[in-house]
Amino acid sequence: MAFFMLPNIVEYACVCGLLQPLTKLYFCRHCMKLRCGFCVCHEVDSHFCSNCLENIPSSEAKIRKNRCNTCFNCPSCQHTLSVRASSAAVPVTPATTTAGGGTPTGDEQKIEGIRDSSSAVPEKQVIRKMYYLACLNCRWSSRDVGIPDQTVATGQWPEPEYANATRFSMLLEHYQSVVLLEKQEKQELWRRKTPKQSKFPSLTDRTGLTVSMIRRQMGWSDKTQIKQTPPKINESVASETVDQLPADIFSKEICLNNVTTLQQRLGQPAKQPFTVNKLFPQHKLLSIKRSLRCRQCDHNVIKSEYNPSSIKYRIAMFAAYHVPEVRFVKCEPLRKGQDAVLFLKIVNPTINDMTITIMELPTEEDERLMIEELKLAAESSASASLTIGALSTSLTKQATLLEDPRLVDQKLTGTFRLPDSSFVINHRDDSAEFDEVVQSQQEDPKFIIWRKANHVAMKLAVQPTAECTSEEDIVIGFSLQYTYVNTVVEKSSTPTKSPQRQALTTRIYLNLGKMESEVAATDVTT
Repeated sequence: MAFFMLPNIVEYACVCGLLQPLTKLYFCRHCMKLRCGFCVCHEVDSHFCSNCLENIPSSEAKIRKNRCNTCFNCPSCQHTLSVRASSAAVPVTPATTTAGGGTPTGDEQKIEGIRDSSSAVPEKQVIRKMYYLACLNCRWSSRDVGIPDQTVATGQWPEPEYANATRFSMLLEHYQSVVLLEKQEKQELWRRKTPKQSKFPSLTDRTGLTVSMIRRQMGWSDKTQIKQTPPKINESVASETVDQLPADIFSKEICLNNVTTLQQRLGQPAKQPFTVNKLFPQHKLLSIKRSLRCRQCDHNVIKSEYNPSSIKYRIAMFAAYHVPEVRFVKCEPLRKGQDAVLFLKIVNPTINDMTITIMELPTEEDERLMIEELKLAAESSASASLTIGALSTSLTKQATLLEDPRLVDQKLTGTFRLPDSSFVINHRDDSAEFDEVVQSQQEDPKFIIWRKANHVAMKLAVQPTAECTSEEDIVIGFSLQYTYVNTVVEKSSTPTKSPQRQALTTRIYLNLGKMESEVAATDVTT
């Protein structure tokens, strides 16, 4: 069970040793392991605007500084601004075109000038639609800061001018050239340190024909990149001259309604306005669609659709879809030295029957052996993924970064009696809720008190330990072994091979709350 603002009652142990609720874990069907947010690699698939749903390539999003050109946020409350229309009278000048549609001649211009000077006719006005930006939450509008209305709803709204914009652009170009120079030096150093494949290089290697052919096959230019030294810029020098404070700074009353808040100033870091009348609309930040990849086997765990308006997933390996869910129902008051009944519910989310076995947690020595095996498996996979290429480091695959496994940092303050046998949970069937046929009763162990569809309720006897105090939470843990049907068919296997059924184990910890105080227990008995 996972809560948004409350502590989690049921937590699962990840491979790395962290405890997370089932809703925050992922399941890799290739490694057969649970993965948390630190055990997966986060990759950005696409950029899009959450308001207009425009899909923007990553290169263009970098140029736009990860902001949308057409959508704006309110500088006062950070909500999305909407375009509002209003009617306004706009003066229209008379057309000065000839009958043929060409430009007027010199004599015609003189005649028109005489007519205009002789008869003072008022200018004609036409009512047109004008558009402005307004916030429906705090009633802020672009008219408050003097931004003129536009004739088109998707018009280009004027951008504020910043005093240090040129200085920032020069610094950006300078450091970009510095990064490019350092990258070229690293590539050249890596090329020199790369060992030759043969003792006696051929003539083509000496002349560079092989490298040229490879670059042409990859679509690169044959021209070698010339090292460009970064341009020199004027260094910033601290000035001792400081503007004096106004004389009425301590005596003048301040209206807080006209002063910007810290959030409003940080929303416009280039200007950081002090008063409200200098707030300008902010371009809306772009959203991303990301995919999650297992760090050990490099297979996708989560892959979303490319279309921004779609909320579906191509690959959705959430742990809640493959691992049995343990739910806490209720527990009797816990007292030291007395058994209390704990009611749990286990749900099978898969379309295959599961055989469940509840066992004790592994000892500390067993956990250390498991951690050593995981480290050896991670090192072997990382060494296999590293390849020594002859092109550049950008083309070679980088080493996988794995979260260092650790022991589970959870102290057990309660014990319980293990069930004496295993039991089977039926598969998930969405139509079973609407089926009027009564299910056949099957013989269950004594600890199972209720069964319906893919839900099973069971009761266990729980007792706090002798070292537990009334201020500590009663935490129990157990290993849950379940059968999983692997539907992934390996390439080496035959196409007619049936899905394999494997027994997987996960560690589960339950927080049952605090123990009942002795004073309250004596009051109840009296």
